Amino acid sequence: MKKIFTYILLFLSLQVGAQESKENESPTSRILFIFDASQSMYGTWGENKKINIARKYLIQLIDSLEKTPNIQMALRVYGHQSPVPPQDCSDTKLEIPFSDRNASKIRQKLRYIIPKGTTPIANSLKLAANDFPPCENCRNIIILITDGIEACDGDPCQASLDLQKKGIVLKPFVIGIGIDPNFENTFECVGDFYNTPTEEKFEKALSVVISRALNSTTAQVNLLDSYGKPTETDVNLSFFDHLSGKIKYNFIHTINYMGNPDTLVIDPLVTYDLVVNTLPPVKKDSIKLTEGKHNMIGLNAPQGYLNISCPGTNQYRDLEIIVREDDHLQILNVQKNEQTEKYITGEYDLEILTIPLIKLENVKIEQSKTTRIYIPKPGVANISFPAPGYGSLYKETTDTLEWVYNLNVDLLYQNLTLQPGSYKIVFRPKNSKQVTNTITKNFTIKPGLSNSITLY
Repeated sequence: MKKIFTYILLFLSLQVGAQESKENESPTSRILFIFDASQSMYGTWGENKKINIARKYLIQLIDSLEKTPNIQMALRVYGHQSPVPPQDCSDTKLEIPFSDRNASKIRQKLRYIIPKGTTPIANSLKLAANDFPPCENCRNIIILITDGIEACDGDPCQASLDLQKKGIVLKPFVIGIGIDPNFENTFECVGDFYNTPTEEKFEKALSVVISRALNSTTAQVNLLDSYGKPTETDVNLSFFDHLSGKIKYNFIHTINYMGNPDTLVIDPLVTYDLVVNTLPPVKKDSIKLTEGKHNMIGLNAPQGYLNISCPGTNQYRDLEIIVREDDHLQILNVQKNEQTEKYITGEYDLEILTIPLIKLENVKIEQSKTTRIYIPKPGVANISFPAPGYGSLYKETTDTLEWVYNLNVDLLYQNLTLQPGSYKIVFRPKNSKQVTNTITKNFTIKPGLSNSITLY
């Protein structure tokens, strides 16, 4: 058995090394063993007692894990402090907390545990939330070994779900020791459940669980263009834990030297929500990976380009353009003049923050094409006032005045960069209290030219 564990851990160590070549720092896998030491563990199982078989193989596993990099272990035991009757549902204790080089302490504790009490599984899971100290780069794993179901009216399923929703642990593993098959459904909601009717099955299940707990798997994200080909790339992929909502990974998508989306090495024990941070974002929820296989994740993300510019002038170098999805009020992006941005194909509404404002609706973005918008070259209005005062700038149409801009009430002179066209100023000095002192003046702006307007 030790040889089997040694081969597993050798394989996993090689994977850890491969992962470290891709990332600056591999996460620490923290394994909390929750061990059943209730009175029923004294029962005979095959040719030995359950407690002897369980601790024998668990000690062998700990021997194999002891020198594996990026692994920490801890041991919580229940049912070993208070005999039954009476039933003590608080009989659960973190015997050996997480630390480096604590394998000998765990082995020593396991050797001398005496089964006595009841089975408070739910309470053990709840208390396990505090067994994992804060850590920014850790994978927290629970392996529960038990021969019986909850005996204290707790809800192990809810306790496990709460741990996962809070992002404290990954989905637990549960190894049942000769549990009645009629009770298997009781554990399937707690975690990945392995019922072992024999010692040999228990040995194999422990090997499979530790391999799954420490194994990573591979995936590639295919960002599909309008033709269904995975050509889109160079965008951030954000992977979130579906249950907790916590961010797990960020990758800038790339096409590798073979012309394929590059391979990601990620934890297969998490159900993911994926956000592709295109404009607008593309999302895919509840992604489950198949362990030990190369997983393909496909999303439709066809994109094209938008460029807005005003050739022949530098007066708009700081100009901004508001971009919205067609018929959406929420601002999607604020794009700069002369800048080229990538958007999901479709139609967009633009507000170009010139004076006056230019509104363009249903601007179409097509696959791999650049939609170019040219802003008319502006002119300059140099406006002189007889005194500080109140005034506005308008564009005159056949039947109305369209407001353009409110003038600064404190200045005697203003320079305005305006789009070509015909304008009207309506102005009254601040110190005048008679509406008859209102001044109006019409003027025209031509591309690239200045016009001096004096309000006297």
